[in-house]
Amino acid sequence: MKKSIIAEVLLATCVLGATAWPQATTPARQTIRYFTTPLEKDPTREVEMVSITVPPGAGNEFHRHSGDQWTAVQEGEVTFTVRGQPPVVLKAGDSNYVPRGIIHRQQNLSDKPARYIVLNIFDKGKPPAEPVPE
Repeated sequence: MKKSIIAEVLLATCVLGATAWPQATTPARQTIRYFTTPLEKDPTREVEMVSITVPPGAGNEFHRHSGDQWTAVQEGEVTFTVRGQPPVVLKAGDSNYVPRGIIHRQQNLSDKPARYIVLNIFDKGKPPAEPVPE
């Protein structure tokens, strides 16, 4: 009886530990929002600038925006993928433009942190990103 209870406790600990382990070892993306302001002469849109730091192995899921996005990589490598197209690796000094509605994602598939800045011009009052199922 005692051996059975010990085995069950050990099994439960391993199962729960295994599900918690990836969460504890994968650091989250860090986002710093520098500003959000109405677009001059068009109060229906907002301009926003953010800095994003992505640890190795992290990134975002496929999504789209209600506006335009410009990205400039400052450090490391960012793998940029437009759905249906081959991924493109952007390195420090590289930049790209994502038009409204394009389904895309950014990932850090390297073993070093990546940092990039993003300038967005989105429709005011709409979510900054809409997730798109794979």
